[in-house]
Amino acid sequence: MVTSGIVSLIIIVTTCFVSYKGFKSADFFASLEFETEKILLYRDYKRLITSAFIHVNWQHLIFNMVSLFFFSFGLENFFGPVRFLLLYFISVLGGNLLALFIHRKNPGYSSVGASGAINGVIFASIAVFPGMKIFFMPGWVFGLIFILYSIYGIRSQKENIGHESHLGGALAGMLAALLFYPAALAGNTLTIALLMLPTLAFMIIIVNRPQLLFVDNHWFNHKYNYTVDDRYNLQKKNSQQEVDRILDKINQQGINSLSRRERASLEEYARK
Repeated sequence: MVTSGIVSLIIIVTTCFVSYKGFKSADFFASLEFETEKILLYRDYKRLITSAFIHVNWQHLIFNMVSLFFFSFGLENFFGPVRFLLLYFISVLGGNLLALFIHRKNPGYSSVGASGAINGVIFASIAVFPGMKIFFMPGWVFGLIFILYSIYGIRSQKENIGHESHLGGALAGMLAALLFYPAALAGNTLTIALLMLPTLAFMIIIVNRPQLLFVDNHWFNHKYNYTVDDRYNLQKKNSQQEVDRILDKINQQGINSLSRRERASLEEYARK
């Protein structure tokens, strides 16, 4: 089935428009970015998707959109617009869910960008197009180097790069491609196995022995083991103490003694 690549173009144009708005407005940017606390504590789940449409700067945006332009059209022509769109968003979710799991104890962790989705598109292409070359090397070689580098990056946490979303997006994109086109597994078995095995082994370690991965990451040291639940409980305790203090003040001095801030705190507590 041959298409014009219209879905790819719509994604690129939409991402550029939304990213530009993010460049112009810090509040707009903050409302869409991936942030662990906002997702887990405030249940703002839309950020698992919207964060793929904003970028840090023009360089970040242009690099991602050029990469998407070169890899998306062939895959969209192969799968058709609907399945390509599903694969793209499965990759977005896969990347961000892995990042959310890894950083669930780091309330301040945040990230933006379409890199997870783009890696999903690239790895889906490697799965369904045997013999594909990327940067003059076989696709499976590029993929294996990418996976090992991502695992190293996640473990070291020494770079300001969302390796977690990259790896999660790549794996999700490849799995989606195999779901949509199971024949790829028979025709490209070795390549898929070479890429899947280290990734799945890494996932198993994340679940069962995370301490092996994060020894250099202070967020996973006991001293800094401050989770989203901890922050919620602390905020709830502080809020209750403030309300108790305000009620005591009303008891002793009357309601007219309250400041504007104290009245607002009381009204906010009453709405919960």
